[in-house]
Amino acid sequence: MRLRPVAGIPGHGARGVLDAAVRWVAVSELADPTPYLEGGELLLTTGMRMEGDQSQYVARLVARGVAGLGFGVGVSHEEVPPALVTAAEEAGLPLFEVPRETPFIEIGKGVSELLAAEQYDEISRAFAAQGRLTRAALRPEGMHAVIDRLAKEVGGWAALLDEAGEVRHATRGANTDAVVSELSRLRPAPRLPEPRLLEPGRPEPDAVEEGGAGHGNGRGGVRSGEHGGSGVRGGGGALPASLALSGPGEHIVVQPLGGGARPRGFFAVGAGQPFSPVTHTVINAAGSLLTLALEQGRTQLEAARRARSAVLELLLSGAREQAGAVLGPLGGRLPEEPLAVLAAGADALEALEPLAFAALLASSGASSGERPLAVALVPDTVAEKVALEADAPVGVSLPCGYAPEGLNGALDQARRALAAAGNGGAPGKGRGRVVTFGELAGQGLLGLLDRAAAQAFAAALLAPLTAYGSRADLVESLRAYLDSNGHWDAAAQRLGVHRHTLRYRMKRVTELLGRDLDDPGVRAELWLALEATRR
Repeated sequence: MRLRPVAGIPGHGARGVLDAAVRWVAVSELADPTPYLEGGELLLTTGMRMEGDQSQYVARLVARGVAGLGFGVGVSHEEVPPALVTAAEEAGLPLFEVPRETPFIEIGKGVSELLAAEQYDEISRAFAAQGRLTRAALRPEGMHAVIDRLAKEVGGWAALLDEAGEVRHATRGANTDAVVSELSRLRPAPRLPEPRLLEPGRPEPDAVEEGGAGHGNGRGGVRSGEHGGSGVRGGGGALPASLALSGPGEHIVVQPLGGGARPRGFFAVGAGQPFSPVTHTVINAAGSLLTLALEQGRTQLEAARRARSAVLELLLSGAREQAGAVLGPLGGRLPEEPLAVLAAGADALEALEPLAFAALLASSGASSGERPLAVALVPDTVAEKVALEADAPVGVSLPCGYAPEGLNGALDQARRALAAAGNGGAPGKGRGRVVTFGELAGQGLLGLLDRAAAQAFAAALLAPLTAYGSRADLVESLRAYLDSNGHWDAAAQRLGVHRHTLRYRMKRVTELLGRDLDDPGVRAELWLALEATRR
């Protein structure tokens, strides 16, 4: 098109006509066309109204962000006005001469074709990058391979974080400190203690690319940018649908993972330059692949858990051979006898699964009718060690075998021990309180009773005595009488009163309670009530 640059050319201290980014071509003969421009346009004019000083005209174009100015000669002016050349040179506005034989429409078509070619090239590069990410997702490393590939595609780093914001995998140079800090700021609630699922089928330990950074490289100074979207629910409130951080020489994007309302993980991407639209497309594609892998892994895990629950039901019904046939394809095996049964809340299942055969037992399968239990079968020799790893209340049975009577009995023992572990009715081990049924049995019959229920029973049974207004302590007199096995002299001596005084008090006890103290059953109930008040 034989366009000749006359101002703003390289080497003259300006940015140069060839370096200016052009978004579109506009034609205007107005003295001030800026109200009709958006910025980034190549403005074409024949200068029909140009006379005298053009510094204000050029200043308005530069302020609007015009990419360049093309002046058509041979219509109103035979050459580009010197005043315009001077103003453009001083303002750094790219200016070039359009010869009379070159129609403006030809320039418009040329720019349009170049823009279309550029967009096609961007789309092609985005598709190629998506293909490479997809192939990475098919590798054995799964989500980690996607993160590694993504870092190469953006020319920076990438990191994978779990639901709690803990780094699970990061490439070399990852500034994960800034990401973790920002996620913690946006979600101030305490992190949940249970393991987080980030690889299909199993929680995994922290991992970092060889030579890379785990929890960050210590760089700081990154500030929060705009949060995109309406937000997703996190552990302590709403988190943004996307997060942008920027700082000196670094730009970071953080996106949540998971198909539900609550994110099940995050991934972050950082680079030294702002992300282009193509790069954002690549980042979004990586997010889709990571979410798909996460959800597929979750589906497979839930299917395996349902199968293990079926195996547990078969074992409890006495069908051990059928249970082994179902468990075999899952790659699991049952412990040898003697074994112990562990019972815990459903939330402890993820912690128990890597350590033992563990499954959820629905309430319909348990006599208590309570919420589902996490049940684990482990060798008796390591039962307490495994239970301590759950970091939650756990009940442990006595040793048993696979005979249905023994296994069901052990399950009931584990459930009772769990109830004691949860309500503090028995001494336990560890932060999560592990109670064995043997410890309950060592406490006698009271150890097998629910603490709250036993205390409520005691309060109701002994209420007439505790409400008695006499100075005599009828409750302690009854306790001494029962502890002395009904011997008047021994009980009176323990209380420091005359035996006739004690006989009078027991008569009042009989009258107030309406019960016969000579009845062994009555004595047993009263003794249990008195012992429950001590717990």
